Amino acid sequence: MAGPATPQLTRVHQDEVLTGEAVALDVQPAGLFMRALGAVIDLLLGIILLIVVLVLGYGPLAQVVPPEAMAIVVIASVVAITIILPTTVETASRGRSLGRLAVGARIVREDGGASGFRQAFIRALVGVFEVYLTVGVVAVVTGAFTPRAQRLGDLLAGTYSQRTRVPALPSALPPVPPALEQWALVADVARLPDRLARRLAQFLRQVDKLAPAARERIAGELLADASAFVSPPPPADAVSALFAISALRRDRELRALETRRRRVEAMAPSLTHLPHGFPDR
Repeated sequence: MAGPATPQLTRVHQDEVLTGEAVALDVQPAGLFMRALGAVIDLLLGIILLIVVLVLGYGPLAQVVPPEAMAIVVIASVVAITIILPTTVETASRGRSLGRLAVGARIVREDGGASGFRQAFIRALVGVFEVYLTVGVVAVVTGAFTPRAQRLGDLLAGTYSQRTRVPALPSALPPVPPALEQWALVADVARLPDRLARRLAQFLRQVDKLAPAARERIAGELLADASAFVSPPPPADAVSALFAISALRRDRELRALETRRRRVEAMAPSLTHLPHGFPDR
């Protein structure tokens, strides 16, 4: 008997998260600049609190606290501000802080789950060195050379910063114009390059904002580029032709994806009954 069949490995992109069900989710990690901006906000708040503690420690508190106990009070306050407070806030808010709320980000585990106490404590503990003691230099250098802009604390805790504010999806383009429905039955748009298709879609989404002269000029240039990959060319003005080309390509790709999905669903029941090994012949 042959050994068990080797399972296929799924290639996961660095901007995807593989869930427990082996489903790759497309996520958007926060960039280095966004992370740095949120960290600066949190760092300034921490410095303000430290200044308040020092002012109180050498001011009103010095009148009531014995001098030998003042050092203990200051050290405990520093530990509370740099470790205990960030850990508590991040754990209670499930990966958020005031700075990350301002930039629209939160800390999550590498599998996409919410950050917990252990991850928050490790990040806060390492953050004393890489954020406070080095004024963020170590965090910036580490984040610049990691795929998800992870700082040293993230690498040790198994976390990264994920964007919570994503841009809204663009509105869908209208269908093929009625006057070109017969053309759409026989037209071939499969050879249209993806980059050119994106240019067409970008132009069509802002076509109403362009001046008439600029609209006709750009539409003519795009139609000339697209005509080399579309057969036969749409018998219409440039703008209507571009709408028809983009809509037809989109509709056919959607149908192809839907057909593929139905085939996979039809094959799924039979795949679950496959044996783990096959007899030698």
